[in-house]
Amino acid sequence: MKVLLTGGNGMLGRTLAAEWSDFTVISTDLPEADITDAAGFDAVVGEYCPDAVVHCAAMTAVDKCETERELAYKLNAFGSGNVAAACRRHHVRLIAISTDYVFAGDLDRPYHEFDAPGAGTVYGRTKWAGEELIRRHCPNHLIARISWLYGAGGPSFVHTMMQLADGSRPELKVVADQRGNPTSASAVARQLQLLLWHPELVGTFHLTCEGEASWYELAQELFRLTGTVQRVVPCTTAEFPRPAPRPVNSRLDKMMLRLAGLPPMPHWREALAEFVTREF
Repeated sequence: MKVLLTGGNGMLGRTLAAEWSDFTVISTDLPEADITDAAGFDAVVGEYCPDAVVHCAAMTAVDKCETERELAYKLNAFGSGNVAAACRRHHVRLIAISTDYVFAGDLDRPYHEFDAPGAGTVYGRTKWAGEELIRRHCPNHLIARISWLYGAGGPSFVHTMMQLADGSRPELKVVADQRGNPTSASAVARQLQLLLWHPELVGTFHLTCEGEASWYELAQELFRLTGTVQRVVPCTTAEFPRPAPRPVNSRLDKMMLRLAGLPPMPHWREALAEFVTREF
């Protein structure tokens, strides 16, 4: 199977290219593949004739999206529409990466794939707009929502914590009132590979690791696994105000994987332990 990646230089794109040995992977990024150039991207798909496009390219700087809204819509919405239209014209399956930020983050349970969106940030609204354009322009699609992602080389929360725990700080304050599913890029890569071998599947799938944690709990587990001696102190979101409000609840329920009879994602502690042995 020949798979074309957009955003191939990003953390997830690099992981997919490195780990998908069963596929012929064509990794593209700027400047050779500009998703905001409809004709140019159509030509790229026509040149390589892939069996599937995995669309990772996005503006993911959440706070920057708040101040550069038009650019965020151009990349996350308009660009995704261009990718979808090109895939439909060339009869190519599209797998697009999305985010938990499409939800409001205030539900008292994990969000499943059939819950209504309600993004509270520009980033979330632009990613939802991109999802809608994909649904409209490319029926042969699968949207994979992920969150709290870390992977080889970063950048990620995990890498930031390891950098900060350099012995120069008596303590680190880490937010303890946001909860989500810490997820390794390698776990996502394996699940996406499985989904690519099931061309009959369409729709939206949540692909975060099982189990849940706060950022504080994730930092504690990371330091335990790496043997890092660092005092960690829990704090509230209010103590670290950001331009874009962070969801209190980023937990995603993997209902579609269960409905499709597919294997579950690994538990986040298991995935983190595997990652730590390779990265640190």
